Amino acid sequence: MTAHRHQPSDVPPPLAPFGGQVPPAPGWFTQALADAPERSEVKVQGAPIEVLAWGRQGDPGLLLLHGNGAHADWYSHIAPLVKTGRRVVALSFSGMGGSGWRTQYSVAQWADEALAVAEATSLFDAAVAPVVAAHSFGGFVLMNLAGRHGQRLGRAVIVDTPMRPPARAEARHSRPELLRSAKVYASEADALQRFRLLPPQGCAHPHIADLIARRGLKQTTGPDGRPGWVWRFDPFLFRHFAFGRPLRELRAALCPVTLVRGGRSRLATAELMQLALQHAPVGTALLEVPDADHHVMVDQPLAFAELLAGLVPGA
Repeated sequence: MTAHRHQPSDVPPPLAPFGGQVPPAPGWFTQALADAPERSEVKVQGAPIEVLAWGRQGDPGLLLLHGNGAHADWYSHIAPLVKTGRRVVALSFSGMGGSGWRTQYSVAQWADEALAVAEATSLFDAAVAPVVAAHSFGGFVLMNLAGRHGQRLGRAVIVDTPMRPPARAEARHSRPELLRSAKVYASEADALQRFRLLPPQGCAHPHIADLIARRGLKQTTGPDGRPGWVWRFDPFLFRHFAFGRPLRELRAALCPVTLVRGGRSRLATAELMQLALQHAPVGTALLEVPDADHHVMVDQPLAFAELLAGLVPGA
């Protein structure tokens, strides 16, 4: 999840020191980004859905689902590390990233988008069923998918998703004063310097923050007619939104489930993960990514990629 305002002052924006320039990056990261994905669109219920894919069709599949306010490129440095012997796919849910917008949204609809993308990118062509991994808010989408179509999945990997009832979040998003037109920034550099992570946390890898922020922006024309930059998500996404019943859907999962949390996460606390285990199918395992906060792919990318690779069989 990302935040661009209302952030505590004691957590500085990770890209502010770089003035819009790309931060220095280690060799593994540069090499991973050089392994560019196939980019395409899949039309789902009238909306074009942005799709990124790595690896060979027919190899065991991994579908990656992002969190609220994020997009498929949050995995562009992770997928190349996992793709050997695997077909790895990421998508942007409608209303986010490069996907189309709708007049109303729901967790179930996003689950339909995930299933349609898996079918369109040949993830069901392998000899084994695909694994789906979802971060944060995307975990609620995966619970819905596993509860309705889990018999088609090899495993559901739910990463740092807080399993509390959604009533509080739904009430917040339904307040009209919190729904406003997207802020238009005068320049890309200005927008990048305002980028922050939510919940508040530090960022030891600004090159990863730069990747997800820079690819989360698009050029636009502001209300004053001047060119500018805006974040690529629908600011009114939660105006008409159907959440669902995540704990009930988790209990109904028709495939094996693995729960993952960042070892330092303040969002998916150890207590909430124990609550999830009580509702998850028998045999569900709980894994931790040590020294990671909520955004495990930002905090510990190599360890997170290794964890995913261990849960998806290779060709």
